[in-house]
Order: sequence, then structure tokens, then C-alpha cells
Amino acid sequence: MNIGFIGLGIMGKPMAGHLIAGGHTAYLYSRSGVAAELLAAGGKACASPAEVARNADVIFTMVPDTPDVEKVLFGKEGIAEGLAPGKTVVDMSSISPIETKAFAAKINALGCEYIDAPVSGGEVGAKNAALTIMCGGNQATFDTVKPLLDLMGKNITLVGGNGDGQTCKVCNQIIVALNIEAVGEALLFASKAGADPAKVRQALMGGFANSRILEVHGERMVKRTFNPGFRIELHQKDLNLALSGARAMGLSLPNTATAQELFNACAAHGGSGWDHSAMVRALELMANHEVAQAE
Repeated sequence: MNIGFIGLGIMGKPMAGHLIAGGHTAYLYSRSGVAAELLAAGGKACASPAEVARNADVIFTMVPDTPDVEKVLFGKEGIAEGLAPGKTVVDMSSISPIETKAFAAKINALGCEYIDAPVSGGEVGAKNAALTIMCGGNQATFDTVKPLLDLMGKNITLVGGNGDGQTCKVCNQIIVALNIEAVGEALLFASKAGADPAKVRQALMGGFANSRILEVHGERMVKRTFNPGFRIELHQKDLNLALSGARAMGLSLPNTATAQELFNACAAHGGSGWDHSAMVRALELMANHEVAQAE
């Protein structure tokens, strides 16, 4: 199949690589240029999203935020300019569910299909083709693109119609943020009490408190490895979607708001680009104590 991929950052580059390795012809675009390794694998660089869309039957997008998706889709030399009836757009970015529904309607009006397919699993999941992919769209289109999604992920679910995939991703980000906070508080408590947080983490991983956050991000907290990963500024964006959506629906999400404030504190200390596991640094500042493995 001729596929397109737009957005070749930390996540997009390995995802596009898996599609190429799966035998598909890939037309690629990134504002920063297409990586040499993708070109060496057979990828074809394009000058614009429109050029990608003209050449591909299924066009994937993986960019940071809602305005970025809108620009890639409908801006000058955007995807919409290169579409023809029967093509499919699959947006794997994490963006507004409300705007996603509007984007889908505009793409549908051009005679094309639209799937929102945000992912969870971070850089490790992208590199290992082990992403969780949450989809919104119609069943027939999902069935058509699922063999492509299978090359990038392992847990792939059609949640509902357009926008429902993005709603699911917002739910995911709420749970992840609150788990990071819980693990950070626990390891900070252990360290301040004089216990070795690395050994506490190891013990907890054998019980009911175990989680992927404890396993992966707990290790980051102990070893002080906060290079992203998934940047705090991106998680802030996702929690903004959660909190603005909650206000619109008349919901209170008190612990989500607390997690966002901890991210805000990290950003205020220059940490927008830190991995989101570095939320623990905000807790450490309040405690005047740093989680650290015992000597």
C-alpha cells in the first residue's frame, strides 16, 4: 500500500519505520526534514503534506497539538489540498476530541475517511511496535487500516465514533498523571523516612501497588534519568484538554487539577522539556528532599 506519514519526531520516526519495514511504500514529511535512516530504508521525502496526500492512499499524522493538526490538514499545502475521494486520514496525535469531530467532518466532506488514533506507550512503545492505539471512526474504515496499525501497536481498540479515540486518550493521560503523582509521593516518603527507595520500589512491584508507572517511571525517579520520553509540556497540553472538557461538562476533576499544578511547578523551574516522570521534582521541592538511591 502507498502510505503517508507526517510528523517524524520521537514517536513518529520509529512508527513510520515500522510501516516501511512492513513492506509499504512510505511518503514522508517533517518540518525538520526526513531522517536519513528512513530514506535509507526506502522512505520517500516530500516537500509538503499536500504532496504526501497526493501520493498516498492512507495518510498518518503524528504532530504535537490541535493547532498543528489543523495546519497540517487544512493550511497552505496541507493534506486537504492533496486528497482525492476514497483516501483515508489517520491522526495519531493527541488533540481535542471536539476539534477532532470537526476535522473529521471536513475530511468526510471531501469524500475521504477519517480515523482518530492517539497512542499510549511513549518512545519505548513506539520503538518496540508495542503502542496502545485508541481509535475513533467507523468500523469499515477501522478494519481497512487495522493491518497498518498492527505494525505499530499491540492493543488496538475501536472505541467509538470520531472523537472517541481522543476522549479515551484524555482518560489515559488522567490516569497516567495521577499514577506518576502517587509513585512520586510514595518514593519520596520512603526516601525521607530513611528507606532505600530502589528497594521499596522493588518490593512494591511484587504486590497490588505494581504498575507500569512504578516499573518504568519509578526507576527514572530513583536513577534521576529525566530525559524524555514524554515531555511535561505535552502532558500539560493533555491535562488542559481534560480540565477544559470537565469545565464544559460541569465536572470536577480535583486530582487531575493537582497533577497539572505539579507539572506547572516543574515548568516554572525550567522543566517543560523534562520527562513527565520528573513531576516528582515538584514534590521534592516542597519536601526539601530528593528521592535518591541509598549509597
